[in-house]
Amino acid sequence: MRSLAPNGLARAAVRFKPASFAGTFVALMMSALIVAACGILLETGARASVPAERYAKAPVVVAADQSVRLVADSIDGPEETVYPLPDTARVDVGLAAKAARAQGAEAAVPDFAFPVRQGNGALAGHGWGSHAFTGTALSAGAAPRTGEVVLDAAAARTAKADVGDTVALETAVGRTDFRVSGLAKAGAGDTAAAGGKAMAWFADAEAPTLAGHPGKADAIAVLAAAGADTDALAAAVEKSLAGSGAQVHTGDGRGEAEERGLAYVKETLLGLGSQFGGIATLVAVFTAAGTVALSVGQRTREFALLRAVGATPRQVRRAVATEALLVAPLAGLVGCLPGIALARWWFGQLKDRGAIPEAVDLHVSWIPLLAAVGAGLLTALGSGWLAGRRPAKIKPGQALTEASVERLRPGVIRTVLGLGALVGGAVFAGVASSSAGDNAANASLGVIMLFMLAVALLGPLVARLCAALFGLLLRGGGASAALAAANSRTNARRLASAITPIMLAMAFASTLVFMHTSESQIASEQLRDGITANHVVTDPAGLPTRSADRAARTPGVDAAVSLLDTQVLVTVDSGGETTLQGAATQGISGSGAQLAEVQDLDVRSGSLDRVGAGRIAIDKTLATSAKVEVGDKLPLHLPDGTKARPEVVAVYGRGLGLAAVTMDRATLAGHVTSAFDSTLLVRGGDAKPLAALGEVTDASGYAVEQNVDRELGAWANYTMAAVLGGFAVIAAVNTLVMTVLDRRRELATLRLVGSTRRQVLHMLHWESLLVSVAGVALGTTIAMITLTPMMRGLTGESPHIPPLLYATFAATAVSLGLLAVTLPARAALRDRQA
Repeated sequence: MRSLAPNGLARAAVRFKPASFAGTFVALMMSALIVAACGILLETGARASVPAERYAKAPVVVAADQSVRLVADSIDGPEETVYPLPDTARVDVGLAAKAARAQGAEAAVPDFAFPVRQGNGALAGHGWGSHAFTGTALSAGAAPRTGEVVLDAAAARTAKADVGDTVALETAVGRTDFRVSGLAKAGAGDTAAAGGKAMAWFADAEAPTLAGHPGKADAIAVLAAAGADTDALAAAVEKSLAGSGAQVHTGDGRGEAEERGLAYVKETLLGLGSQFGGIATLVAVFTAAGTVALSVGQRTREFALLRAVGATPRQVRRAVATEALLVAPLAGLVGCLPGIALARWWFGQLKDRGAIPEAVDLHVSWIPLLAAVGAGLLTALGSGWLAGRRPAKIKPGQALTEASVERLRPGVIRTVLGLGALVGGAVFAGVASSSAGDNAANASLGVIMLFMLAVALLGPLVARLCAALFGLLLRGGGASAALAAANSRTNARRLASAITPIMLAMAFASTLVFMHTSESQIASEQLRDGITANHVVTDPAGLPTRSADRAARTPGVDAAVSLLDTQVLVTVDSGGETTLQGAATQGISGSGAQLAEVQDLDVRSGSLDRVGAGRIAIDKTLATSAKVEVGDKLPLHLPDGTKARPEVVAVYGRGLGLAAVTMDRATLAGHVTSAFDSTLLVRGGDAKPLAALGEVTDASGYAVEQNVDRELGAWANYTMAAVLGGFAVIAAVNTLVMTVLDRRRELATLRLVGSTRRQVLHMLHWESLLVSVAGVALGTTIAMITLTPMMRGLTGESPHIPPLLYATFAATAVSLGLLAVTLPARAALRDRQA
């Protein structure tokens, strides 16, 4: 019985059934690739940090919390959720004096950073006191006092000014003349923060007002006395500021206070790694498990013979486990290498698109790689054990009988679970159709996952139904088509193994891509219909102050309204839990009545005339998510985190293409970093006089620019669709190749009974077409069941599916299916046996 030892059985199976194990190897390798890539992004998000540059010489930095924290009760007790702020939260300037009195502190310097306009260009404005930790030094003149400015060489050259001259600069308080008190050479700290812009320094007493935030500082840099310990200093500062809500940072934490976008970077990477990564991992593991089960199922005859010659159930189970141990770890290790490459490429693309600062590095450690290898091993062991459980435990004679004919009915447990998933998907679809906003999207995610699980569990039944349905259509296709239909009905499990990955690819790719096309189509229509102004003026550096007033005085202009674009965080209900949702917001310079002359928001209830201090208008989808109507108070957080409860005075229908929240500009101006307006809408008049304010285009040109920006933002959706769809397509091809190579004996028999090589190939082509069409049809059905309630909840409209794009997806699936069958079939038919 030594020849029946598990290790010997496993090695012999690998040697004599290489096609099955090659397919298993590929599936597990691809699974490890996906898990490793998503795990690396997840770990990078959790550990993301940037070294301090501006605050490199300040050992301790005091800054406000750059997030809103909501605490909700859960089964495990109070649970805190963190939401990054859209803009910078600031601290009171008065805290600098308290921090300076901490033991070990030499000085505490409030830091201010704000945009300044010089002619048609932009400067980086700072308080002069920051020179104490940035390394900036005067090259001529003296430090600025109130009404004075120090310029760097580039700014002085642009203004053609020297010490003692007067320059006109625009800040949040308007256009003002400043006397040039000195010239300076920027130090490393200022250069790092300027981003290549020319610089200007103002008196610290005046800087908060010029920034538009009187009494507030971006941060406070605490300088240490000689010999002071950084940790002791930080503890002393924290004690002196107890109760203020300010946070004390040291080490890389200073970089987080400096690079306030790091919170969004973490959120982006954690979202990719956890949410998308979780879905991708489930799909990868699920597909790999199906391939392993198919590999084991293809050897049912061998297991039956082993049982007939005396192998015990334990030996068969151990042989299956040993096969997994022989293949899975190596496949996992091989898959980790392209997984690292995929993570690096993905991370680099996010950097190139500005979603991740250059200072953030990709973190690759052994943890996600071990998880990838471990997931593959557990998948192989679990699926192999389940697939080999029945042939191992039944009697030898019964095993031989079952090996010759496929079981007609799937197991009871599998059927019950499949029906449960089907019912759950229907329930989630109903919830999604009656929800709005993020609730609809979250429920729709459950729809697609449950329906795909149902199809996979009920695969043999679904495959037999598809075979019967398509068999009716194939009756007129000749002998090859009829034989293909008969084969498909008889071997439903094999058919299901091939249909499932195609269904996965079609469902996920369609959902992700057509979700974007639907949103983009509706947003484009709303933007095109919503801009009624004749001229749209924009400037990357921000528009000059009082642009609307200047435009309104232009001959022939009937109305001019400037917009300050930003975001607010709105309190909404998500599945019975209170959460915060980012909402695009426009602050208007004029009244709601003036806005209506240049922008048609499609008001559904209330009136824009009442928009003003403490009164806002919102989009209908946001109103549904927040459960508010006209006359209700809407709890929200302004861009810097300040709480507000404005009254809703109007609800409109074009929030996706324009802005979800409309409020008065004065309410927003003190809570954003840049108080310069982003857009100016002008009705009437000529474009030429407006050119002095910025770049002038018409409504259609502006809509094209906005759509281009939206297309860039959709890159993530297409990438995720490519990753998931590509994986599923490879899995489908792999499965088809495995099934064809496993049918060498069947193909040889067909040749022996008189079938020509051409007839056999035609039969396989018909089978491939049946598999591909069934997979595409099922995937499309699941995608539509998912997309319809999702898009109705998010936009109020039906999904928009470009016919050519959909046809491309379907044609790709069918073409790859035919290719995956044709190549191995030709190889098998060239065998002497065929």
